[in-house]
Amino acid sequence: MKVFATTGPDAPLQEMEIDSPSPTGRQVLLRVTHSGVCHTDTHSHSGGYDLGDGAWLSIADRGLEYPAVFGHEIVGEVIAVGPDAQGVQPGDSRIVFPWIGCGECSRCLAGDSNLCATSRAIGVFRWGGFATEVLVPDSDVLVDHEGLDPSWAATLACSGLTSYSSVRRVLPLTDEETVAVIGTGGVGLAAIALLSRMTGARIVAVDVSDANLENAARLGAHVTVNSRSLGDTGLAEHLGGPVQAVVDFVNTGDTFAFALAAVAKGGTVVPVGLFGGSTAVSTAMLPLKAVSILANYVGNLADLRALVDMAKSQDLPRIPITEQPLTLENTARSLSALTDGTATGRTVLVG
Repeated sequence: MKVFATTGPDAPLQEMEIDSPSPTGRQVLLRVTHSGVCHTDTHSHSGGYDLGDGAWLSIADRGLEYPAVFGHEIVGEVIAVGPDAQGVQPGDSRIVFPWIGCGECSRCLAGDSNLCATSRAIGVFRWGGFATEVLVPDSDVLVDHEGLDPSWAATLACSGLTSYSSVRRVLPLTDEETVAVIGTGGVGLAAIALLSRMTGARIVAVDVSDANLENAARLGAHVTVNSRSLGDTGLAEHLGGPVQAVVDFVNTGDTFAFALAAVAKGGTVVPVGLFGGSTAVSTAMLPLKAVSILANYVGNLADLRALVDMAKSQDLPRIPITEQPLTLENTARSLSALTDGTATGRTVLVG
């Protein structure tokens, strides 16, 4: 099998040829047919996260070992199964739920492996989908996507899952209320698509890219705002009043401050993005405005299963997807486009 691996932070991807593993126990080996490229992959490739004020969170300090193979939005065809694997057989096509943990802590036992303190996430800490094959540690984390376009299905493992879990944190909203989505890349667009089906509230999309905002309008945003055009005007002033909820898929110091300033008394801010930084916060204003800050990190397996069922039963708007052959060059190019801010929608590498 081929893997497109990095040997250290920001090191160029290299194509390596290794032996295909033989699954044991509940393990399942899949041929990677579709692998989405996500901003999380760019953070993993850089080696960590900007915490602001010069601080840096190293992923290696959290357990990342090199060489590393990223890619966590995976659909694959089952090649082989371990003797204890259940519910799958060679030839089946499945979405891989990548956000697995230790399997023993209280978070994992409660079904929230995405919140495990010792994450073993596929495509971050375990070798992932930037490869021709991927070894999944347990058949339970495979999700049937029958009837769904497999490229779109792959994006549900992170882009869709993160947006679904984040959106649920601000619901319910009345038809008279407003929710703002900051950042309309792949995850933000998925959130707008879901909001258009899950609430009658007014949806406001905020971005610095007119192309992204056009996609947001097509997927259900009622109002689009290019934040570069606001100058010193805040979002609440621009809209004629504060919003009841903000989901921030960028989450820099600037966008977090922007969200706090825009939200109404008793409203909710959901920080999601990992672009990083820091900002000064008036601690007195938090209780005075009674603001709820409900940060979200991806979602759990039950969320993914619910989202897939929703996608099968409803005509959900789809985010724009660009398919590229799963090669070393396309993988590296797709990561660079995300890092440079030139990507729109989602790129899915197809094997």
